[in-house]
Amino acid sequence: MPLAAAGVTVVLWASAFVSIRSAGTAYSPGALALGRLLAGALTLGLVCLVRREGLPPRAAWRGIAISGLLWFGVYMVVLNWGEQEVDAGTAAMVVNIGPILIALLGARLLGETLPPRLLAGMAVSFAGAVAVGLSMSGEGHASVLGVLLCLLAAVAYAGGVVAQKPALARASALQVTTFGCLIGAAGCLPFAGQLVHEAGSAPLSATLNMVYLGVFPTALAFTTWAYALARTTAGRMGATTYAVPALVVLMAWLALDEIPGALTLGGGALCLAGVAVARSRPRRSTVVARDDGGTAAGSAAEANTEAGRPSA
Repeated sequence: MPLAAAGVTVVLWASAFVSIRSAGTAYSPGALALGRLLAGALTLGLVCLVRREGLPPRAAWRGIAISGLLWFGVYMVVLNWGEQEVDAGTAAMVVNIGPILIALLGARLLGETLPPRLLAGMAVSFAGAVAVGLSMSGEGHASVLGVLLCLLAAVAYAGGVVAQKPALARASALQVTTFGCLIGAAGCLPFAGQLVHEAGSAPLSATLNMVYLGVFPTALAFTTWAYALARTTAGRMGATTYAVPALVVLMAWLALDEIPGALTLGGGALCLAGVAVARSRPRRSTVVARDDGGTAAGSAAEANTEAGRPSA
């Protein structure tokens, strides 16, 4: 189930890039972020009411507040802004520093291990992301401001994930996502005037794409992400998102008729290969019978520790 939830997340996050292209032509970065978060918060709030989730425990609020401000708020605004200042390829390369930062922050702040398979897989996936980014850059432009904004987005994304992890030990995935989304929306309220003004002149397709971003890549995908994150390490979940560039290439090919080149396809394949390596588990030690009737076996707890996941 956690792996399936992670799969839902990366597919929906990949689809968001296609929708942002449409909505971003009619809505400014702050207005688009606020509209997306309002649609997501409304959807999540209705689900919470039906399920009678209630408020999260007090101990979870710190992580929810930090992740809400950083990931739901700062990340969405500065990423939308950054993609207006740099080409898509540069944005993809800079933002994909995020999973590396997640692994490093998880090791420093959460005490997670960094097994060799995780590091090797992330290195392969990052190389693939760079290849995809280079192939997408073309004759695009890149400003210093845009690069800094994308770097800030990567830092906010990593900080939000690491802050969210402890909160998930005390509250449900739905609670953490719902109230994080509400906090992010509250932080974006200064853009409310822009949203109202731009909604009056935006084409229906752009507005529908904004609503889609709120309901599916935000409400649903962030909830499935939180569900999976609660059951694995932040580092391994961060590495899973390297599948997004490969899926974006495929979706752009199918939905936008953008035929990828050889470098793009090769980079996407590297991204997927790296995710497979990062999420693979080392073989457990084989039980060997001793001459004295006893057995020699590798400790399951040690195997779990080496793989970077908690032992049962």
